[in-house]
Amino acid sequence: MKTRFAGFDRLAPVYRWLECLAFGADLETARFCHLDHLRERRHVLVLGEGDGRFLAQLVRRFPCLTVDCVDASAAMLQRAKSRLTASESSRVIFRNEDALLADFGVNAYDAVVTLFFLDCFTTEELAGLIDRVQVALCEDACWLCADFALPQHGWRRWRAEIWLRGLYLFFRWQTKLTARELPPMDSLLCEAGFEPRTEVSFQSGLLRSVVFSRRQLAILTEVSA
Repeated sequence: MKTRFAGFDRLAPVYRWLECLAFGADLETARFCHLDHLRERRHVLVLGEGDGRFLAQLVRRFPCLTVDCVDASAAMLQRAKSRLTASESSRVIFRNEDALLADFGVNAYDAVVTLFFLDCFTTEELAGLIDRVQVALCEDACWLCADFALPQHGWRRWRAEIWLRGLYLFFRWQTKLTARELPPMDSLLCEAGFEPRTEVSFQSGLLRSVVFSRRQLAILTEVSA
């Protein structure tokens, strides 16, 4: 299926080495640091998985869960499949689709994972995506999100602005990405009824890994504690 993100196909063979060259192991650490929050989940939606490093860890660590893996790049999905055994692959549905157009159903998942993916969208696109995903989530679902971020003040913000400007220029050149800046991910998730439960930052605030949960559940947890 030809999609507007098919430009990521050409990066699939070198994507891991590009990120290691730029950020060392920090993107990898950001992906995995909240993996245990999926321990009790049964049906997980993974959007924009890329080359499958997270997916491989997920299905091996938790053999009882099943996964819908959606990615617009056929080459990335192929690399993700190649990391799994036949038994592991039997628990994964690979969907070569644009997440903005995919049908996720209603109350179908108890977790969603977006790793360095939400930054690919404009504010309007991301708002629509979040609205559609949250309908597909069960009431007690969690949302694992690792992505780039813009610190509030000082040299950390200046450094992040330089990095983000360069990254957007590169990906627009290589993949025809339409986004030009980070969308307000936290604000949009908050408007959809989510709030951060736990968070870890890397690279002086340029990278964040966050677990979101439904607001009412987070409030109940805080009160009971």
